Amino acid sequence: MTRPESGAGDVVREETRDTVRLVTLARPEVMNAIDTGLRERFIEALAAADADPVVRAVVITGAADRAFCAGQDLRETAAFGRDDVSAWVAANHRMYRAVRQLAKPSVAAFNGVAAGAGFQIGLCCDLRVGYPDMRIGQPEIRSGLASIVGSQLMTPFTSLGHNLELSLLGDLVTGQRAYEMGLLNRLVPQADVLATALELAGSLAARPPTAMRLTKARFRALTDPAFEAALSAAVAAQQAAYDSGEPQAAMARFLAARRG
Repeated sequence: MTRPESGAGDVVREETRDTVRLVTLARPEVMNAIDTGLRERFIEALAAADADPVVRAVVITGAADRAFCAGQDLRETAAFGRDDVSAWVAANHRMYRAVRQLAKPSVAAFNGVAAGAGFQIGLCCDLRVGYPDMRIGQPEIRSGLASIVGSQLMTPFTSLGHNLELSLLGDLVTGQRAYEMGLLNRLVPQADVLATALELAGSLAARPPTAMRLTKARFRALTDPAFEAALSAAVAAQQAAYDSGEPQAAMARFLAARRG
């Protein structure tokens, strides 16, 4: 059974396929970048999936085929001052927690570019599916921002050396390279990403739900102290970054280049 949950004009679309809820980030005109409206709708969609007794697993993907999520919409953050940073970081933290705290298993279907906050959403999922020539990574430092939460989220999956490479250079790597680093669970042709993610989610949905919930809770307990510490550290770090003026300058240059 396929049951539509939301309209085509919504910035986050929801659809139930048997026992799997497909949640789609849907701002394709800006590569599904995260702004305030998308973030809040996404959190609502995840809460609805977790509360729905029909749903046993969640797949998160992006609209169209250019991007899963290109990260933060810089049109919002370029104008920030120091006083805006704390609320913005807290809002993103609520979003990451909403993914991590799902009682039901989650799979990220990386259908295109996954960068910054988009990459981090995927890291908060239980499993990740990508394709060999996709682009993925942690480019915050290129925007003048410290890589705090993203570097912590990579820690359970990859080596310190790979983490430093991604966090300090800010380069996007291919899906093939990300798979070799341990950041992807499945590597398939781009056309098969969503089908593979849905198949994985279906397998997860078929497992006993209480055991699934308890197992996920145990993994959260093992990783939550470092995750929460990173969230606290990110506020001070990003405020210091904005005090330097580097994010404002870097984002202004990016937006000017895109307009040009």
